Amino acid sequence: MATGEEIAPALQDSWGDFWLFRFFVNAAGYASIVVPGFLLIQYFKRRNYLETGRGICFPVIKSCVFGSEVKSVHQEDGSLPPRAEPTESSTARQVFKLLFCAAGLQASYLTWGVLQERVMTRTYGATETDPGEKFTDSQFLVFMNRILAFTVAGLYCALTKQPRHGAPMYKYSFASLSNILSSWCQYEALKYISFPTQVLAKASKVIPVMMMGKLVSRKSYEYWEYLTAALISVGVSMFLLSSAPNRHVSTVTTFSGVVLLAGYIIFDSFTSNWQDALFTYKMSPVQMMFGVNVFSCLFTVGSLLEQGALLESVRFMARHSEFTAHAVLLSVCSACGQLFIFYTINQFGAAVFTIIMTLRQAFAILLSCLIYGHTVTVVGGLGIAVVFMALFLRVYARSRMKKRSKKLPPGETPVQKV
Repeated sequence: MATGEEIAPALQDSWGDFWLFRFFVNAAGYASIVVPGFLLIQYFKRRNYLETGRGICFPVIKSCVFGSEVKSVHQEDGSLPPRAEPTESSTARQVFKLLFCAAGLQASYLTWGVLQERVMTRTYGATETDPGEKFTDSQFLVFMNRILAFTVAGLYCALTKQPRHGAPMYKYSFASLSNILSSWCQYEALKYISFPTQVLAKASKVIPVMMMGKLVSRKSYEYWEYLTAALISVGVSMFLLSSAPNRHVSTVTTFSGVVLLAGYIIFDSFTSNWQDALFTYKMSPVQMMFGVNVFSCLFTVGSLLEQGALLESVRFMARHSEFTAHAVLLSVCSACGQLFIFYTINQFGAAVFTIIMTLRQAFAILLSCLIYGHTVTVVGGLGIAVVFMALFLRVYARSRMKKRSKKLPPGETPVQKV
């Protein structure tokens, strides 16, 4: 009888926390906001509200549904405004700026990675007699990250001069949905796979990005892009197929973990491609950050309130002050990391930024193995080496292509890159 009484609540809890069930519950919450919003947009468009609308709500509806400007000329990068040429300054000043950017990115995202694994895989409040409890609501962590990013981006836009905004606000909702779903998959996957596996999976997302660019945007790619994508695929496969004799149960790659990683990569690939299309409007990266996070906060808080999970998560924070500190620091690192991304690309370009972030991925794997005791076999280590060799090869080849493209005649244009 005692065994039966213990099994029933366990089964109920496991069913309620099963990732597929949670995914559909969250999606239903988002749909309760998206569907009415879609119907309203269609209503205003069919009524030709831009020509016939009047009243105090007209500016808001116009900004949300129609926008205020036509698209600008598509920029060369496609995702960020052209980087201003650095003004003449001393070498020491440039080195200091580079070290500042590298240190900021490494500190933000390495701390974020360590905390992410701590929150999703370890218990809180454990004592000699009490095993403690795990925090299981990944959506609340996504909400915490987005609300702080929204606040930081809003303050930045308010305090600095920004281009006049012209994109219809509702278009941010598509990138927002895919962004919160990719983040949710990322947090949820840590319940089934190790952090090093997740990092390598992120490195391999160039493959679906290329596939989506080929199918959706009809982009063309160079031979070296296909070669490095194949090398990344081989390296990730070597790591995933390698097995350690004493691997802990929590680090075993499961089918659920693979599906969640695939979901993360697919949603994240859509986000980058949709944002690329949105940048055809005249906007800054921080305006993009603000617009996406507005809808992210709306979707996540709406879904949490409908499920009653917001109050439950707040009660968990009240019970465990350590979790509160971790969740807040996690959000701070995420928001600061995004600002460092914009500043680094503006000052030094995408190539330098990619090198810094590639090194960050390698350090993240090493740090996770040291802190949380993940075991990596020789074959797995070779797979990691192949992945990062391919990533650095991509950076080198891309920089060579950019130098060569500057020498092309005015009528010729190089192929687009991932």
